[in-house]
Amino acid sequence: MAPPSDPRIAVDLPHLQGLQRQARPLSFLPRQPVRSILNGRHASKLKGRGLNFEELRHYMPGDDIRTIDWKVTARTASPYIRVYTEERDRAAMLVVDQRMSMFFGSVRNMKSVTAAEAAAIAAHRIRAQGDRVGGIVFTDDAVIEHRPKASPRALHRFLGSVAQANMALHAGRQAETRIALNTPLRATERIVRSGGLVMVFSDFDAWDEATEKSLSRMARRNDVILVTVSDPVLDTLPETAQLVVSDGGLQAQIDTRSGETRAALRSFAATRLAAMTDFCTRTGIPILPLSAAEDTLPQLLRLMGAREMRT
Repeated sequence: MAPPSDPRIAVDLPHLQGLQRQARPLSFLPRQPVRSILNGRHASKLKGRGLNFEELRHYMPGDDIRTIDWKVTARTASPYIRVYTEERDRAAMLVVDQRMSMFFGSVRNMKSVTAAEAAAIAAHRIRAQGDRVGGIVFTDDAVIEHRPKASPRALHRFLGSVAQANMALHAGRQAETRIALNTPLRATERIVRSGGLVMVFSDFDAWDEATEKSLSRMARRNDVILVTVSDPVLDTLPETAQLVVSDGGLQAQIDTRSGETRAALRSFAATRLAAMTDFCTRTGIPILPLSAAEDTLPQLLRLMGAREMRT
């Protein structure tokens, strides 16, 4: 794998590994900074690690009466309580979109680079918290699964898959098939049943009703965070130009001199954003909006209320 000529266009494994130290100020645990987008008005939007049942024992003065097992108490005519212990770790699945729709950037990064960097930063920090890290990296024609594991080698393999998929993107790439977002989401449902953390890094191209159903099912039993990656190109469309766009196979010319054309493009983007926003408002799933026009880390620090590390 040849090193990329410009990390704004493609990132290699050493680059993603080098983000480990920069990830330290971030936390994906329930206790969130006041200014974090993951901190609700009254409680964190992250439920955190679950509880494992350990044993039944006799009630002792001072025990919380809410832990009394009333069925066992009624059967034995003696008060018993259920004892739980906090899980030592939990499974985290990072779903990273590296399709051709992500290979676009008008100001600084390609969206694919911003998604890869954000996923790497999250993976480093989640592993440092003691949780198991896995993920799914999907392209237009492949879905690479990494089951959550608590080892540096597993993290290395996951980041390697992200880097390999990212560096395979180029302007002339043509995919015979196009994998929809719902395919890796269904795979994530199969791997993380309950008590886990699911983060999806994507531009959410082809968002539909099936996407909402899949995310809703996961959110009922897991923490789910959507990391949306966008580019400001629609906000800065030139009014006196003709643009040529391509997906690597087909090519189209867009006349931005037409006010009707510019309005249609903005309406298309706004409709998809409105659908996502409405869904997340109804379900309580938090969104971390990232722009490919800015460096990735400062945005994450700002959104999560963390302070940058001082050298």
